[in-house]
Amino acid sequence: FKRVMEVTYLGYVHGTLAALRRMLPRNRGVIVQVGSALAYRAIPLQSAYCAAKHAVEGFTESLRSELFHDRSRVRVTMVQLPALNTPQFQWIKSRMPRHPQPVPPIFQPTGSPARHPRREVAVGWPTVKAMIGEKVIPGLLDRYLGRVGYAAQQTDGAVQPDRPNNLWTSLPGDWGAHGVFDDRARERSLQLWLTTHRPWIWALAAAVLSVLLSASRTQASGR
Repeated sequence: FKRVMEVTYLGYVHGTLAALRRMLPRNRGVIVQVGSALAYRAIPLQSAYCAAKHAVEGFTESLRSELFHDRSRVRVTMVQLPALNTPQFQWIKSRMPRHPQPVPPIFQPTGSPARHPRREVAVGWPTVKAMIGEKVIPGLLDRYLGRVGYAAQQTDGAVQPDRPNNLWTSLPGDWGAHGVFDDRARERSLQLWLTTHRPWIWALAAAVLSVLLSASRTQASGR
């Protein structure tokens, strides 16, 4: 637990403070925190990781308020991610009997949320459902995840108990950005496209509404 918190939580804290030392004097910049649906809804077998992501969420909210208080133009956005096909499942330390996997549906790591520096960006419908579900039916989710959460995080393949892991030190070599689930991972998310194109969607909706109102008035005046 201590090691996971040091890396996954305090790593964010120290990285953010290092960025602020450069951004605050210039009074501009965007800090992008890589969050997770698990920052809102914890799941079994990942208590340390979920706790760290909850801590990052709290740290980010506090920092954001402090920046507003100081009237700083530095912005902080947190991207809440779904299950991603990253190499971490090839090297994480695991005590499960079968090979670990992200909870399906799995998405490919892609996109740049820094171009959409809103307060928070939720990626994928699974993330949105987790965030809403935790607010509406948290008790039901406790029972549901207790029933399906273990199997959902394991493949049918066995895992070697002595395989190397990166809990205490990084592994040599370039592991890239994608994991071993390319054949199952989704390349795109309609939800992400909609949430990152809100101005265009609102403009289109306003134009359609204007046309409908104009047509309705024309029809009414012709009677």
